[in-house]
Amino acid sequence: MTQDLLTKISAMNGKLSKGQRLIAHYIVNHYERAAFMTAQKLGAAVGVSESTVVRFAYEIGFDGYPRLQRALQELIRNRLTSAQRMEVTSDQIGESNILQKVLSLDIERIRRTAESVSPESFSAAVDAILDAQEIYILGIRSSASLANFLYFYFNHIFKNLRLVSASSASEVFEQIYHMGKGDVFIPITFPRYSRRSIKATEFAKSTGAHVIGITDSDHSPIAPYCDNLLCARSDMVSFVDSLVAPLSLINALIVAVGMRKRGEIFKTYQDLENIWEEYDVYEKPQPTAQ
Repeated sequence: MTQDLLTKISAMNGKLSKGQRLIAHYIVNHYERAAFMTAQKLGAAVGVSESTVVRFAYEIGFDGYPRLQRALQELIRNRLTSAQRMEVTSDQIGESNILQKVLSLDIERIRRTAESVSPESFSAAVDAILDAQEIYILGIRSSASLANFLYFYFNHIFKNLRLVSASSASEVFEQIYHMGKGDVFIPITFPRYSRRSIKATEFAKSTGAHVIGITDSDHSPIAPYCDNLLCARSDMVSFVDSLVAPLSLINALIVAVGMRKRGEIFKTYQDLENIWEEYDVYEKPQPTAQ
């Protein structure tokens, strides 16, 4: 897909102005960097004005530069190496005011996630989870933390729950071998996508299980195998994966499921509080000095 866009840009070279040809050449040869540049920065990099960059985007068929930028970001997301991510971080964030910049970017990711998640798909996912015979959760590498978070709270709600261990490819398939119709499989994967997650999702779909994918976009490689796709923005501008919006989406999923089973959960937490108290699970608050 990336190659198709770059080929299109190269093919239009003869129809472009001199300044636009400079932009096209830069994008084709440095697309992994151009995708995260503002129009102003891209113009400065090749020695043309910001308005020339905007006109270039229109010339090659996009409704403005942000559309071209997002298209490049979507297409290269899984291609960037860790070294390239570090380079992008330097370009995008720099070395000053990092705290404010990173927090602001994460706030924007949550806002865009809230705007883009389909309420119908979210509601259908909740229904499928509540009706499932068995629920399987899979997250590999950085997504493992998300899978563990979802499993931790779902384990208070469901008995029919399995967290798939991902230490090896064979072990993954051994754990989901008996999956079938009536079961729910929840793969969680974000760029750079785990090959094992993709293969496991494809297998789950072939068994007739209901697949609820938690990923970054409908361009994700697990998307074709999902019955419900829940997308959270993880727009990478750092060598560190941003899991803020995905975690917020998973939190919403837990709450939605919990509210549908709140009578049972209330009793569960009453019992758990007694157990936690008996076995000193949590530190007790110290009395306030008078």
